[in-house]
Amino acid sequence: MIEFQAVSKRYPDGTVAVDELTLTAEERQVTVLVGPSGCGKTTSLRMINRMIDASSGEIRLAGENITDRDPAQLRRGIGYVIQHAGLFPHRSVLDNIATVPLLTGATRRAARARASELLETVGLPAELGKRYPKQLSGGQQQRVGVARALAADPPVLLMDEPFSAVDPIVREDLQDELLRLQSELGKTIVFVTHDIDEAVKLGDKVAVLRVGGKLAQFDTPAALLAAPVDDFVSSFIGRDRGYRALGFLDGQQIPLGPVSTVPLGIAAAEARGKLSRAGWAVVVDEGNRPLGWISSDILAAKGDSAIAESDLVSGGSLYEVDSESAGTAGSLRNALDAALSSPSAWGIAVDHSGAVVGGVDAASVIEALAAARRSGEVPT
Repeated sequence: MIEFQAVSKRYPDGTVAVDELTLTAEERQVTVLVGPSGCGKTTSLRMINRMIDASSGEIRLAGENITDRDPAQLRRGIGYVIQHAGLFPHRSVLDNIATVPLLTGATRRAARARASELLETVGLPAELGKRYPKQLSGGQQQRVGVARALAADPPVLLMDEPFSAVDPIVREDLQDELLRLQSELGKTIVFVTHDIDEAVKLGDKVAVLRVGGKLAQFDTPAALLAAPVDDFVSSFIGRDRGYRALGFLDGQQIPLGPVSTVPLGIAAAEARGKLSRAGWAVVVDEGNRPLGWISSDILAAKGDSAIAESDLVSGGSLYEVDSESAGTAGSLRNALDAALSSPSAWGIAVDHSGAVVGGVDAASVIEALAAARRSGEVPT
């Protein structure tokens, strides 16, 4: 547990970076600090490991005032991940990860063995251990940075906009990887970002800060989206906060409908008889996994020839469901995205193996949202 008790940071020129910040980052949870530039996010983070010292107030780590600890000793028990990974360019990936265990007294062999384990933990192949940072992609470098931060198995992990320098697709993969790691490792994480979508996705609790380091609201993502405390928070969250809120509503009540499927390689003439009323079908492989869409117009142009991969229309996210139940297991946001992004306006539901089990349309999602409002699960 990390406790901020009326913590402020004032500089000699009178600038107030953090102003009377009071909040608690609970043990084994992800606490996200979010806000516009100049709101004191990074300053607050760096005061935890004493890279910056507070001007007033107390920060307590596991009940102990951090000013009672030697700064170097304190930092060895706290993992730290920054925006550009901060890897040593002259050291291999393995040696970068092994740095902290060596500092804490591990032998070189033990430190490198730990580094090899962590490569697998963060989803990188073992052969990358011999490479140097410049030989890695940006996403791979960030994974190495996370591995290095975890190398001494610290109970606390500080992350300062670690994914902001990579492209959106890699960023989403890294966010998912962090959530997976957290489910396995259960660290106390304080995460800084300027992106409200990232904050809502990753945080168990989210602290929205104003310019000048004032805490505007500290709440769960669902509560933050449902009931922003003032115009500043509402404006920062954005006009589409209602759409974001769908991510916290269970999609279990959405019934799955039948989806027309045809195997790859089937004759176009035969496939025409299997299309839905809207004139679409999902083309699947031998494991019933979706490969793409085929339409009546495409089939008409093919005559009697067989459907090839080059004929398929891409588009539409997949919606994973619980094959043990009759409904969906994800969120309403995932279901709506699957339906709206599909060329057929019908989202494809798949089980854990990736096989098609049905579909969902936008109308079903809207009805589920209306039912949630009627039950009081979300505000009207």
